[in-house]
Amino acid sequence: MQAPGITRYRRPFLAPLWVSLCGLVLVAALAWAFYRSGPTTVIFLIRPVEAAPGTIDDPPLAPEGEARASRLAQMFGVSGGVDAIYETRDRRSAQTAAPLAERLHRAPVVFASDDAATVAARALREHSGGTLLVVGTGAALAQMVRQLTGAAPPAAVPDESDLLYVVSVPRFGRAHLVRLRI
Repeated sequence: MQAPGITRYRRPFLAPLWVSLCGLVLVAALAWAFYRSGPTTVIFLIRPVEAAPGTIDDPPLAPEGEARASRLAQMFGVSGGVDAIYETRDRRSAQTAAPLAERLHRAPVVFASDDAATVAARALREHSGGTLLVVGTGAALAQMVRQLTGAAPPAAVPDESDLLYVVSVPRFGRAHLVRLRI
């Protein structure tokens, strides 16, 4: 007489739990990779530098302003550092952005101060994931910050032309604003 063969069958009691856990980890990893791959657009907002003393409506830059404009060109003049330059229509904005535009061989986009909110939305759409420099008057910059972040910018004293606003706008999430003194 032969001994009966013992057959054991594995019962897949924990298999559904392991498959569910592995699927959850895979979905979380894919979601994290998708979230991290979204580009962030960085926008530097600068007020025009000092004006020459005078009584004309659209004064040129003072010598200190020209020196500061050349320092800005050195700061942002790294090849590939700035994708686009935007400036308002006044003379000081053009003279502030000119050294950087010449150094990078890029033509600045000129816009009216009244259209700042529209230009901010257009810049985000056209330069998604890029780095932009905007040189504009205080009112235009306030409109742009409000459009980009959804909040009013911190109040600036009128003689504070040495402020630099850095707005980072990720594809997912909310925008961040940093105010620096340069």
